[in-house]
Amino acid sequence: MSSLSELREMSNEQMDAVLKEACKDLFQLRIKAQTDRLDVPSELKRNRKLVAQIKTIQRQREMEAEQAKQAPANS
Repeated sequence: MSSLSELREMSNEQMDAVLKEACKDLFQLRIKAQTDRLDVPSELKRNRKLVAQIKTIQRQREMEAEQAKQAPANS
């Protein structure tokens, strides 16, 4: 779906929307995998990876924001 550089360029709101959609898709794929056969089994792995990448970028942004708050206080 999105490359890592495209994810990094997204705003926080866009990233939240993509994360929500990816989690929804992942849930549907898991249900389908339990009840039927998936047409493309690698989709599960791709969605899990996308969710992990988005969460990692969000956490990095949180940590950068915390450091930015602390830096002026220390100066």
